[in-house]
Order: sequence, then C-alpha cells, then structure tokens
Amino acid sequence: MIESNQDNQKRKELLKNLILRLHDGQSAESVRKQLIRLLGKIPYAMVVEAEQELIAEGLPSQEVLKLCDIHGETLKGIIDLTEIKPIAPGHPVHTFEQENIALKSEILFINRIIDRINNSDDNADVTSLWKELYTHFRNLSEVDKHYRRKENLVFPFLEKKGITGPPTVMWGKDDEIRQLIKGALQSLQAVANINAEDAKAVIEWSLRPAISGVEEMIYKEEEILFPMCLDTLSEEEWFDIHQQCPEIGFCLYKPLHQWNPGGRGNKKISEELLNKIHLHTGSITHKELAAIFKFLPIDITFVDKDDTVKFFSDNPDRIFERNRAVLGRKVQFCHPPSSVHVVQKILDDFRSGQQSRATFWITLQGRFIHIEYIALRNEKGEYLGTLEVTQNITHLRELQGEQRLLTYTEK
Repeated sequence: MIESNQDNQKRKELLKNLILRLHDGQSAESVRKQLIRLLGKIPYAMVVEAEQELIAEGLPSQEVLKLCDIHGETLKGIIDLTEIKPIAPGHPVHTFEQENIALKSEILFINRIIDRINNSDDNADVTSLWKELYTHFRNLSEVDKHYRRKENLVFPFLEKKGITGPPTVMWGKDDEIRQLIKGALQSLQAVANINAEDAKAVIEWSLRPAISGVEEMIYKEEEILFPMCLDTLSEEEWFDIHQQCPEIGFCLYKPLHQWNPGGRGNKKISEELLNKIHLHTGSITHKELAAIFKFLPIDITFVDKDDTVKFFSDNPDRIFERNRAVLGRKVQFCHPPSSVHVVQKILDDFRSGQQSRATFWITLQGRFIHIEYIALRNEKGEYLGTLEVTQNITHLRELQGEQRLLTYTEK
C-alpha cells in the first residue's frame, strides 16, 4: 500500500509538472502525448488533487481558470472512469447527467440550424432560422439552474472537506458561460432581419463560444467533478442536496424518480431527518430552533386557521404571560369579553383575504409596546393562521445618532 501511495504521489507530481508546462506555453497536443506516454489513464481524483495542490502552492486560481479549457482538451479521453460508482435514478448526480443530455440535445438542434445557415448563399434571408436559434439559446440559458445547484448545493460540501480550488475554478467558468449565453441572446435579438453572410459572422464570434463553453463544462462535470463528488460525499450529504434541489429548480429536465438512499446510511439519515426541520432557506435542529425562539427579542404566538392557539415562544422576558394551558384553546377564549370583537374582526378579515396585517402600540408599566398581527398564507394564498408579534421598543425610541463601536448589551 505504501508503494502504491508513493507511486500515486509520483504520478501526481508528474501531472502537476505537465500542467505547469501548459501554463508556460507548451502546446496542448504536446503535453497530451506526454501524458499518455508517461501516465496512461489518469484517475479523475488525481486531476482534482493536482489542481488543488497547484493553487495551494501559489499558482493563481485565475491562471488556472484562464487555461481551464486547455486542461480539459488535453485530458480528454485519458481520464480513468472505470471505477465510477453506480447511481440510482433520482440521485442528484443522475439528475445533473439527465440535464446534460438535454443540453446536448439543444446543442445538436443549434448546430443543425447553424449548418443550414452556413450552407446558404450569403445574400439569402435566414431570419426564420435566426429566430429558431434564439428559441434554442433561450432553452440553453436554463443551464443557469444547473450551475446554481452545483455551486450552492454541491460545492459547499466539497469546501467543508478542504476541496476549494477546483470548485472556485469551475464556478469562474460557469460565470463565463453565463455571460457568453447572455451575449449570444443579445446578438440574436439585435436585428429584426438578417442575411446569411451577417449571420455567419455573428455565429463565429458570438454563438460558437457559448456552445463550446457549455460542451466543455459538460465534459468537466462528467469526467472529473461528478465522479470525484461520488467518491467524496456521503449518502447523508447527497440526501441533503437532494432535498434542496427543487428550491433552485431544474434545467430542461424534470426528475421522474424520488431518490431514497439505501444501505447502511438509511438509519443514520432517518435519525438525522427526525432531528432536523428542513426549510427552503436551510435546515435546523429542534434544539437550535427552541433556542432561537427563547432568545429572540420579541414574543411570538401562533394561532392556526381554526383559531386554535398552537404555539408561543418562551423567552424569559415575555411582555404578556403565556403558559402551556393556553395551547389547544380557541384564541377568542384567551381575551376578555370587552376585546373579543376586535380579535374576531382581525381573524375574519385575515381569513377572507381582505387584510393581512394589523398593528397596535400601547404604553404598559412605563414601556412602549408594539403589537402586530400578521396573516400567514401558503404559496397559493390560502390562509394558514395568524402570528402575533409583540416587542418592547422603548429603547429603540430612545436611540439617537449612530453606534459604530462594539459595545456589549448588559445581560
């Protein structure tokens, strides 16, 4: 095993040396021949490690980014993919790959239209073909969702494991591709009518770079990034990614399968899910949530759509006292008869959709108290209940000027 590790380290150092030769201006084809002769098939993890180490050793990530496409072209076909882990339908990587298939299909349509334009007489009117290209490039721009899921869901897990260089480089390439597609769309929109001669010129300096960028990124993902991620991330981490994917959306493909991790990770995943509340802006444990409610500088009470008190925060300085006996009671019974009609009107107006907020402020025992009732609704606008938020804002009213220096508040 030691000999094997030493051999791998030697191969990686050789790979780094050959990559540096690219940066020194040696031709990609020359380096490629040396790679094949000296290294044969290269494990995908070694490529990632080599780039990571070069950046750590002082090679600027912007320099790596600048020659990223040359790296990709040089390494094409010589990365060893024989040990890639199988993936089930619905797994985030399976979804990424299906999106890449859809992107390749769009590129195929685009190239066919470009061929028709290139085979046209220079004076021919190709406006109709130009409009078709615009439609397909609009579809191609959906790759933004693909990239955002990769950048915001996958890369953070890699960074936690110390893999920071390659994600930084790849994110930079993603941004370049976004700009190329944006420029292509602007070029396609710039004219109402166009002949083949002008179209051919725009294709070469605007459309082809965008197509090449997407194609190169597909290669980098499938030959390097995804295999490495499958080796690096646990089932629990993939499941976390899977849960958040719908929040960003999908690119030209809708997942047809619900992925359920199996094997040894299942029990651990179940325990983790039981202990976590997953929301569209993140996940949090029950203990963490309880602490947040306890130390928020506001009091919260939640009344559900049936006017039943379901929850209240228990911070130690509550303005209006609450105890667990209130849970499960109709909110109307929690107020004196003299004010029930006001409570009922708020609830009725919230439930009907006529109103969504009601605000009051009072002076209580020398404190200035702000009270706000907020209607809660789902994405369809359906009424879910009412949130009462109460805050002592006496000290806020007294603030003047600015405070920019660190000063701790008394406990």
